[in-house]
Amino acid sequence: MTKVRITTVLILILGVLAGYFIFASEPWGADAPGSVWTKNHPFKLGLDLSGGSHLVYRADVSEVSAGDISDSMSAVRDVIERRVNALGVSEPLVQVQSGGLGAAGEERLIVDLPGVTDVQEAQAKIGQTPFLEFRLEDPDAPAPEAKVGPDGTVTIDQNVLYARYKTTGLSGKYLKRAELVFDQNTNEPTVSLQFNDDGSKLFAEITKENVGKVIGIFLDNVPISLPVVREEIKGGNAQISGDFDSLEARELVRNLNFGALPVKIELISTQTIGAALGDRAVADGMRAALFGFAAVAIFLILWYRLPGLLAVLALCVYAALVLMLFKLIPIVLTAAGVAGFIVSLGIAVDANVLIFARLKEELAAGHAPDEALSSGFSRAWFSIRDSNFSSLITAAILFWFGTSLIRGFAITFGLGVLVSLFSSMTVSRLFLMALGVRRNTRAVQLLFGSGFK
Repeated sequence: MTKVRITTVLILILGVLAGYFIFASEPWGADAPGSVWTKNHPFKLGLDLSGGSHLVYRADVSEVSAGDISDSMSAVRDVIERRVNALGVSEPLVQVQSGGLGAAGEERLIVDLPGVTDVQEAQAKIGQTPFLEFRLEDPDAPAPEAKVGPDGTVTIDQNVLYARYKTTGLSGKYLKRAELVFDQNTNEPTVSLQFNDDGSKLFAEITKENVGKVIGIFLDNVPISLPVVREEIKGGNAQISGDFDSLEARELVRNLNFGALPVKIELISTQTIGAALGDRAVADGMRAALFGFAAVAIFLILWYRLPGLLAVLALCVYAALVLMLFKLIPIVLTAAGVAGFIVSLGIAVDANVLIFARLKEELAAGHAPDEALSSGFSRAWFSIRDSNFSSLITAAILFWFGTSLIRGFAITFGLGVLVSLFSSMTVSRLFLMALGVRRNTRAVQLLFGSGFK
């Protein structure tokens, strides 16, 4: 019994420490004493709770074969994620939406930037997403006409020039890396490109079949180099040299490494979620959780009496542990994620109800409280195990097949169910065993009864 009570005290201390960790690392606990490490672990809030920017891009997959669309969009998503992460945006979310809005089969890229409420800043965070491609000059296409401005400046219609070159299929999709080098003779900056295996083979075929022809290197439909192919180029290496300084060349290298897209994308929609709306959502969610917890606590205490009171205490420990895990992992909390946590709280309550129902049956049969407690938990375990395992399977399916919103619900729900298993079968049991009640007296039946009997 001494070991049980010591363990119970340790669990209570763990719950208090978890609660302090939650409190001290939030703005409302900024004045609480504690380490900097504790205060550097705030909740990670999603776009719907913290505010931010929601950007929608349309992808042009007209020149991509049907079988390669999925891979191309995955590559676009990975590139944009690298760009945003490299710029230090907190918890960005980049996802692909296929054939949802607009025309059938239209591919879109959804970018959520929590904490960025300025649309212009959001677009700057994404930056220019250059589309690099190698195009072959078509001699039969109309040549662009040069226009001389009033100040003598000669300009050429870039769209006409771009249309004069036909696609070769070689684009930034095949780019492995880009780096800045300097010409040994002129010391001019040059951008060196290295293609992957597929790109190297394609580049070798293109140069072999088009010796003596012009292959234009275009970045976002703008020609940056129009070299003539002298011979077949093997090894997958190409160079871009143009009228740019080292700073511009370095910027081009960075953009190519972090933004050489396999398909073109176009920003078609922006939406700003204000911080005030996010704060209100957080406040409403907390209010709903507190009211719900209070209602459950009142029900447990009135209906199950002393075990109900101990169950409420165990649920407090459960909630503190789950919220602490949300901070430590960390998990990005959205409105759906908060809902998943609240549902898992109901699962934890359900486990206690099963245990107390079994406990009441054992006491009614005349067993001593300690025997009834042991037997009640043993008999309830199989129902709790099956119920929680089915919930975990549901969470796994939702996470595997769901979108980002559904996945947020699945993660918090699944984690809450796992912790509820520990809470109901360990914490609640230890609290009841720590009472040390061994005789089935009238007072014990009154305290351990249920309802109005």
